[in-house]
Amino acid sequence: MKLRDLATPALVVDVAALEHNLEAMAKELPGTRLRPHVKATKCSALAKRQAALGHRSFCCATLREIEGMAAAGLGDDLLLANETLDARRLGRLDARVTVAVDSPETVEAAANGGVHEVLVDVNVGLPRCGCAAEDAGRIADLARRRGLTVRGVMGYEGHVMPLAERAQRKQACDASMAKLRAAHALVGGDVISAGGTGTFDLNDVATEIQAGSYSLMDTYYAKLGMPFRLAFCIWSTVVSANQTFAVCDAGLKSLGMDHGNPTIDGAKVWFCSDEHVTFSRDAESDEPLAARVGDRVRVWPAHIDPTIAYHERLHLVSGEQVIEVWPIDLRGW
Repeated sequence: MKLRDLATPALVVDVAALEHNLEAMAKELPGTRLRPHVKATKCSALAKRQAALGHRSFCCATLREIEGMAAAGLGDDLLLANETLDARRLGRLDARVTVAVDSPETVEAAANGGVHEVLVDVNVGLPRCGCAAEDAGRIADLARRRGLTVRGVMGYEGHVMPLAERAQRKQACDASMAKLRAAHALVGGDVISAGGTGTFDLNDVATEIQAGSYSLMDTYYAKLGMPFRLAFCIWSTVVSANQTFAVCDAGLKSLGMDHGNPTIDGAKVWFCSDEHVTFSRDAESDEPLAARVGDRVRVWPAHIDPTIAYHERLHLVSGEQVIEVWPIDLRGW
């Protein structure tokens, strides 16, 4: 199949860029130093490529991701980096599963669900999940009294990721990791799990880094100057055009928009609606808009995670040739 033969909008992955990203990260964080986060790609075929490069432990955000990874034979060491009150689904799996806990309720759910190992989730500055650092020891003690093995702690410095200046990002990361280090002193265990694509080379406290976006990247992270390339886009068809603006058939239902508008090379994106992206010529160009009805354009998303979740498959391309199609099989709940 040729790239032009794809029905649009379609999620397209440049194979060379993907392989560059996977190999670059494997060199930077070999083996268990990286726990790839599959929430970014939701694709077990891509996870198998990561495993082939030495990353056999994985991070998941949903029960469905854990179940799918176990079914795909990737259950050596799976971490649900999230709280759940439905751990029974995990206790039945033929896989090593660790669950994040931050309260007596989540500890009880893990124990009753047949999960044997946990990490204490610590709030390191992002107001989402996680207990206070000073409360981590109490949560760990509760878990041990319920017969659970406490492997250590985890904390996500997600609020640090978008900081554009590297020095500022490093300073904020260090402040978050000081909280996690203090919690680890109270909890014990071998694991300090933290980090992401934006701090993969700045976090020197974590024993493992939970990076996921690096494999395909998005324009949000690309601005940070990391050694990873934009590897995926929405392949879209121009369905309407005039001398002022054009419209392609992507839109809110195929793009994650929480990090802002997507980009189109050589153009200025005006806005996105349900099924459309409206764009004009680049403001810095004196040339008229070149897009014509029937043209294909690459729409580069600003946020990989929700964009992936809108689609059913990844089309891997080399040049104009579609060489493989991978199902996005870990979608849903």
